[in-house]
Amino acid sequence: MSASSPKSRNKSTVPSKLIVQTGRWVWSSMWHLMMSRLAPRDKSGAYTRPSSEFRNLIGINSTYTPEKGRYSLYIGWGCPWAHRTLVVRALKGLEDAISINVVSPSPENGGWIFDSPQDGLYALADLYQKGQPGYSGRSTVPVLWDNQTQRVVNNESSEIIVILNSQFNEFAQNPELDLYPLELKETIDNWNEKIYHTVNNGVYRCGFAQSQLAYDEACSELFDTLDEIEQSLATNSYLCGDSLTLADVRLFPTLFRFDAVYYGLFKCNRRRIVDYENLSGYLANLYQLPGVADTCNIDVVKRDYYGNLFPLNPSGIIPQGPDLGYLK
Repeated sequence: MSASSPKSRNKSTVPSKLIVQTGRWVWSSMWHLMMSRLAPRDKSGAYTRPSSEFRNLIGINSTYTPEKGRYSLYIGWGCPWAHRTLVVRALKGLEDAISINVVSPSPENGGWIFDSPQDGLYALADLYQKGQPGYSGRSTVPVLWDNQTQRVVNNESSEIIVILNSQFNEFAQNPELDLYPLELKETIDNWNEKIYHTVNNGVYRCGFAQSQLAYDEACSELFDTLDEIEQSLATNSYLCGDSLTLADVRLFPTLFRFDAVYYGLFKCNRRRIVDYENLSGYLANLYQLPGVADTCNIDVVKRDYYGNLFPLNPSGIIPQGPDLGYLK
């Protein structure tokens, strides 16, 4: 046993006050610098998501007409915005009509890269450049790509899922499924507006907040909405009653990632989804819909978030849990 006293051991192992203060200042400064590149903020420190730039539609009177095999989706398995497009593709049965191409996040390359080079393209930014030479904006997923004109049709997920729902029915295995019916449009839009701001983007507003005030506001709004949804689901199977709609599709990817990623990494830790009786059952029901489970890969989700968001997880250590067995 060592003869050194507790006091002497503390002196040799605990950093001095100056070292702690210096280290804290350096890390805080570096953190704010990295976060400013990762997540744009306003003056209050609140995260502000940039708008999508490609907003073309597909239709019989459009430059882009519905055709089997003409279009591809570029997606990242970990991205919730891309995930919603995969869910609609699966629910409508469009796998044979619209192909997918997979990219993965790469902090070293500063964006999404192809899992294997494609026609001489190594990064998603190369695809954007191919579609629009000189493009200098953000290269994000999902991308709805036109193989015929070699251009980006649309990179706004909320619009892509509307396109997939309505414009490819002649090629769909489930053409009778309408996830955006006219009689529910107002209700769907109201839920979408609230859920986008407070839940879909709300978890990012929590995780990417750069001030306590911005975080507190985002966290309160997030759980206020989750509580409201929990209450609504006490009497409804889905957000808009007994019908599955795009509102459910837009909520699902966030709920699926919540306990594994947002609860811990993004500090959304008031409650887990599994702690909500109705929300957890609703999530399991959505997961069990035909084809939906095949769009979900929790291991890749955790790898992409914990392994690539260095400012939020400097160690890069990926947690083992949680157990999502209840979804099955």
